[in-house]
Parts: sequence; C-alpha cells; structure tokens
Amino acid sequence: MRDPRPLRLVLGAGGFIGTSLCRALLARGERVRGFGHAPLFPEALAGVEWIEGDFADRDALAPALRGCDTLFHLVSGTVPQLANQDPAADLLGNVVPVIALLQQAAAEGIRRVVFVSSGGTVYGAAERTPTPESAPTEPFGAYGVGKLTVEKYLGLYERLHGLEYRALRVTNPYGPYQTARKGQGVIAAAILRGLSGQPIEIWGDGSVVRDFVYIDDVNDALLAAAADDGPHRVYNIGSGVGRSLRDVLAAVEAELGRPLKRIWRPGRPVDVPVSVVEIARAREGLGWAPRVGFEEGLRRMIAWARTTDC
Repeated sequence: MRDPRPLRLVLGAGGFIGTSLCRALLARGERVRGFGHAPLFPEALAGVEWIEGDFADRDALAPALRGCDTLFHLVSGTVPQLANQDPAADLLGNVVPVIALLQQAAAEGIRRVVFVSSGGTVYGAAERTPTPESAPTEPFGAYGVGKLTVEKYLGLYERLHGLEYRALRVTNPYGPYQTARKGQGVIAAAILRGLSGQPIEIWGDGSVVRDFVYIDDVNDALLAAAADDGPHRVYNIGSGVGRSLRDVLAAVEAELGRPLKRIWRPGRPVDVPVSVVEIARAREGLGWAPRVGFEEGLRRMIAWARTTDC
C-alpha cells in the first residue's frame, strides 16, 4: 500500500544542518529522503531513505527528486574564506548546478524548495544592525554573491514555472553534529580545541560580532518555511543578538571549566565587522522565534561533543 505522507527531500543531508533536519523531520513522523556524499554520522540518519551522489550530477539527482513534495537545499561546497580564492569554482560548484536542479524539480512537480542562504554574508557591512531583509545586499565575498544569485534564480523559477520557494538567511548555526573539519563554525572549533587541549586560531583581534543561533531553532524555521503560505519569500533566521568572538570564547571557557589557548592571526578582508540580523519578519510571518538561549545551547553542544569524536 502506498504511503500517503508527502516525501521530503534533504539535499546535503549528510552535513551538519542536514543531519539535524533529517532527525527533526523523522521525529515529526515525516517520510524523509536524504541525498549527498557519505554522511559524517550515518548512525544518526537511521530511518532516512539514503541516495548517495554528487549535487552537480543530474543523473544521480534524478531518482532523488522523483516523487518528492518538498526539497530542502542545504548543499554548500565552499566556506566564505575559501570562495574568494577561486570565485569561478564557487560559481560552478554552488550556483550553476542549482539551475539544473530547479529545472528538474519543476519537471518533477515538486511543490516547494526551501533554501538555506546566508544571513552572515549577504548584507556585507550593513548600515543598520540588527539588519532587516529589506536592507541593501552588498556582500564582501564570492560566497555571499553566490547565495544571493541562488535566491534570484529561485524567484525566477517561481515566476516562470510556479515552483514555490522560501530562502532562509541563516546566521551562524551551532549545535550537535557540527564539526570543525570544514573550517567553519567557531563554536565547534573552540569546543574541540578546548576538550583536546589544543590552541584555537583567531583571525583578527576577536572584536568581530556575530549572531549565533542554535540548530534546533534552525530546524523549527526550516519546517515552518516548508508550510508557510504568507507573502514573503526571504526570512532572516538568527537570534537577533550579537556576540563578539572574545565573548564567545569566554562563554565556551566558562562552560568547559578550562582556558582556551589562542593563536592570533591577522584579520581577513572577508570578515564583516558586525553581522546581526533582525528577525521580526520571521516572528510574524512564520510564527517563529528562537527558543534555546546561547548558554543552554553551548551546554547541549558540549555534552554531545564529550561523547563524540567531532
């Protein structure tokens, strides 16, 4: 007998956000199909129908798209500091395949695409903080340009083909299943280095301010976006509160109960001095607000890291 539940497809299901989202979907009793490279934590994805493949391979992607109602696009092949080193490769790896994806998704009759964009890079040095979705988008690097370009193609395919979309400009997510292996995630790196007694590299003087949001709250936003029937297409997802890197490291030290060794490096031009988003639109449009406080999120992540080789 055919299962009547809609099928949710998570692209990039083996990564940090993908693993957490799959688990949240399963907890709600959803049918979940995951697509991507080999997952970092395969045991965490028990119950997910898994299709392994490369995002840029249309033939591999075709069976993953078949029969799906909602597509969560979480794939990102680069991180901000690396995208500027080869912008053409970033474009070919993260933007061009999206055009083929949207063409295939429209042909398959997929109802909606939910895309994880970037609240930390698309606005650049914003004149107003917290920064609303209506602010000018002047990214400092190729990573943010790529995210914005995907947002524009999503809008195009909704107009041309009726393929619904929501783009969530997520700030700096953290939580279980995040590792420091990709060179992204300062909290994950700080916890790993703190637990192992190794030093952590700090780029600049530690005064940069970021907006950190716990992964469970990101999952709630993604699920709300999949069901949203309001007029907005783009939502900021963050805490709405800024914390300097020095403050973050001090909080990690307090939770670990030990000091962190620091190696200071020169600042990087790709690092925006202050990045904090306004979340009023998500509160009103999605009925969403972050529920997990920063210190509580740290405690949960540290408890997970103590039992895991992250």
